[in-house]
Amino acid sequence: MTKMVIKGGTVYDPLNGIDGEVMDIFIKDGKIVENLSDGELKDAKILDVKGKVVMPGGVDSHTHVAGPKVNTGRVMCPEDHYKSPLKKTHNTHCGSGEIVPSTYAQGYKYTSMGYTTLFEAAVPPMIARHTHEEFKVMPIVDKAGYLLLGSNWFVMKYLKEGNIEKAAAYVAWALEATKTFGIKLVNPAGVESWAWGKNVHSLEEENIHFGISSGEVIKGLCDVNEMLGLPMSIHVHANNLGHPGNWDFTIDTMDLTKGIKPAVNKKTYDTGVKTKYSHEREQSIYMTHMQFHAFGGTSWKDFESKAEEISKYVNKSDHVVMDSGSIAFGNAICMTGDGPGLYDLAVMNGQKWANVDVELECGSGVVPFTYSMKNKVHSVQWAIGLELLLLTDPKKVIMTTDNPNAGPFTKYPLVITWLMSQKAREDTMKICHKWAGERSGLAGNDKEYSLYDLATVTRATSAKAIGMGHRKGHLSPGADADITVYDISPDYNPNDYKAIEKAFTTALYTIKDGEVITKDGRIIETPKGRTYYIDARFNDEIQKEIVADVQDWFRRYYTVNFSNYPVSELYLTRPTPLNINVR
Repeated sequence: MTKMVIKGGTVYDPLNGIDGEVMDIFIKDGKIVENLSDGELKDAKILDVKGKVVMPGGVDSHTHVAGPKVNTGRVMCPEDHYKSPLKKTHNTHCGSGEIVPSTYAQGYKYTSMGYTTLFEAAVPPMIARHTHEEFKVMPIVDKAGYLLLGSNWFVMKYLKEGNIEKAAAYVAWALEATKTFGIKLVNPAGVESWAWGKNVHSLEEENIHFGISSGEVIKGLCDVNEMLGLPMSIHVHANNLGHPGNWDFTIDTMDLTKGIKPAVNKKTYDTGVKTKYSHEREQSIYMTHMQFHAFGGTSWKDFESKAEEISKYVNKSDHVVMDSGSIAFGNAICMTGDGPGLYDLAVMNGQKWANVDVELECGSGVVPFTYSMKNKVHSVQWAIGLELLLLTDPKKVIMTTDNPNAGPFTKYPLVITWLMSQKAREDTMKICHKWAGERSGLAGNDKEYSLYDLATVTRATSAKAIGMGHRKGHLSPGADADITVYDISPDYNPNDYKAIEKAFTTALYTIKDGEVITKDGRIIETPKGRTYYIDARFNDEIQKEIVADVQDWFRRYYTVNFSNYPVSELYLTRPTPLNINVR
């Protein structure tokens, strides 16, 4: 098996408190090890990276890369594909697309940037098979998906009845049946009302038919999450996304779970890997694409940033982690399970729009969009996304663009330049609409991210928040040997932000499971990545009761047969269940 030494690089590994230390990293059989024996060193591949920057492989904890809404986005924007063909090589498939690349291309592009793990943020249960079919042909990266449950009929029925155990049994069954990893809520309770052209706008407002509120669904599923001991917390896209004045609603949403303690049940999959700082999640709620939920004002006329208020709340709260959803300007495709949210966006801007209702479970909307520097609101949104990252403790915030909602993941290097270089922000602000400076605090913020900060918000915090710290996001012995080497001096000049952007656009080396996968952006190997999912075992009697309920509703309401619903491991590459026994 492979043995390798990554020699003499300058290492940034926040979960181990390593901040720019020159050291060697040893690899054996796809894992990081303490060292190699003299005999093993004779056979080891030596990668001399003196003067280069070494980090764990990137972990994207919130992205949209596979499934029906992603495919709808591709269909709605053919120009994104015929204008950007990707040629076939001796070891790679052809592809296309800049905003939503084709499936193979997503794997190549993410890996070339140094990312090795991706978590798809919204999987409709009934269409989970489609998501896995795309995962199956996405090369190299490890991946998993979050299951949309915030407006699921079974969840709402059991929670309304106050039967938390049945709700937990259903969630355990659904995660295993769909081979997904965690609980995702999108516009909780509101998507159900959208089936009748309505929505919910407060945490207390009850939805149509089930008579349950958003607050009840969020708190109920948080209780379910901790009853099952899932590795990640609930992953929440709050109500009222993208509406002026939603910031205080966002804080009220976070308040709902502050009394719920995380209770990760890791007995069966804990690898015993040690890090200097805990790699186990500490939050009970993960708030996603917070840029869209930090809007001040009462209308677009007095629209302003409330990033400072959101950051202050998160900094003082141990139960919250968030990702930024930063705007990168240019073309994007908004795609989300929040059907009413995207209807509002499409009507406001007069753009084409697609909407889907997924029977008893969820829905989605898709709207192609362009963020313009000359637009008043977009310029403030750009400032909000950066403020959230600059004002919040890096251990509680993750850098994303909610790919491709606020911009494609290929613009991460651009976001990085704005974080690491005040001059980059100042130069951009000069060509933005003046609201960027007038209606946010970004102009007065002189913070510049260090390489350690960057490794925290793109590796350590994301891996920990999604419950993968037992094997991802750090360089401890026993961790997966997923490592990125960037061609940038540790003594880089922050004013030379073009050089920063270039370095993070193409990794010098991306190493996955101990093998060099890319070099200077050239794909060398295309192994299949793992697919992680939760296999949770609950009380047998309760499990039988809920399966009987599910089968009954399948006969009465679903258009598919119950036996055709579960996804088998045949659809997964290198299936890797995290077994959890809560019997």
